[in-house]
Amino acid sequence: MLQIPDPRERLAVAAADAGLRVAAQFRARRRPPAADEIRRILVLRIERIGDLIMSLPALHLLRSRAPRAEVDLVVGSWNRSLAGLIPGISRIETMDAPWLARGSTGAGWAAMVRQARGWRERQYDLAINLEGDIRSHLLMSLAGARYQAGFGMAGGGPLLDLVVPFDPTSHTAVNAWRLAGAALGDAVGRSFQKGEGRLAATALPRAAIEVPPSSLAQADQWLGSALAAPARTGRRLVGIHIGAGRAVKEWPVSRLASVAAHLAADEGVTIVLTGAGEDRAGADAFRAALPPAAPCVDLVGRADIVALAAVFTRLALLITPDTGPMHLAAVLDVPLVAVFGPSSPDRWGPLAARCRIVRTDLPCSPCNRIRTPPARCVGHTPDCLEAVSTEAVLRAARELLADTRRLVPAASNTGG
Repeated sequence: MLQIPDPRERLAVAAADAGLRVAAQFRARRRPPAADEIRRILVLRIERIGDLIMSLPALHLLRSRAPRAEVDLVVGSWNRSLAGLIPGISRIETMDAPWLARGSTGAGWAAMVRQARGWRERQYDLAINLEGDIRSHLLMSLAGARYQAGFGMAGGGPLLDLVVPFDPTSHTAVNAWRLAGAALGDAVGRSFQKGEGRLAATALPRAAIEVPPSSLAQADQWLGSALAAPARTGRRLVGIHIGAGRAVKEWPVSRLASVAAHLAADEGVTIVLTGAGEDRAGADAFRAALPPAAPCVDLVGRADIVALAAVFTRLALLITPDTGPMHLAAVLDVPLVAVFGPSSPDRWGPLAARCRIVRTDLPCSPCNRIRTPPARCVGHTPDCLEAVSTEAVLRAARELLADTRRLVPAASNTGG
């Protein structure tokens, strides 16, 4: 069943699938390769930061079940440096699909087709598309892999040798894990269970993110005096991430500043402000609302994704909206307070064990309409985020800081 909200787009994709289904009748059915026969695997994950990070369990499964295989990963250029931190990846290619590129037109179709045809030279035994989109399925099919697997929820199923059901009630990482397992021979019926949300996804083993020492040194340089403070005063670093890439997911900056002011005054923390360059206006508003006495290190627009990962490793806590850096902090085991509004944490929540999800139940939330939000939610904070109180976020932050404090003494007693 197609999971495409726009009725006209759904109709167009259904018509394309009907034509592909006729053509597929003339194609010989192919046998899935055994795991020990696989020498080369192609994986497409060309969406955003969070989507790549939520694919780490699936990538881990491929590496562990087919240890002799080379795993080649295709990502958007925005994820090139992040993909380089994932161990066990043999080759990384970038492809900026125009329907995913932000702030640019992306690659043209002619260039993408040429690139996909070039993949044939690698003679892949298995190709997996974690996107579930008819357009990326078409590009993957040009690679000529012996066996192709993917989701069919957004069309293109007839192009695949194996179509795995995508469960919209389960976490994205769980769905990707099922797809990788099924492509390696797991029976889909045995592994398919509806409604496996964030906690199930958090329990999955996953590939690690390895932050290079040079980036850790850069983070320490930026944080400088703030990092020196804990040895003298017990001051800890609390990150506040500004911006979510889409306004519909952003909690008001004034409330973030209020939470930060209370934590600085009551818990003695130093605030570390992070965000992208386009978040500068929000960061300035945050700084203006923050009391002058509250210590704050402003890194907005200064850290690329790898440097940001390094900064996150130095935090006692990160308070963040639903955004890619939230997922990055989660896999680095940073305690998280994640403020959710229109998106479902059971479907897109962070893979973090130490985490508090703060949201408000409304009849319309989660609507999961992130790319095309309802008209009444555009141009201002949507109701589902407006209803999240400062007190709720502050309470969650204090709970996690208290838990972190209980974990620290045994390790800190070894220091000078």
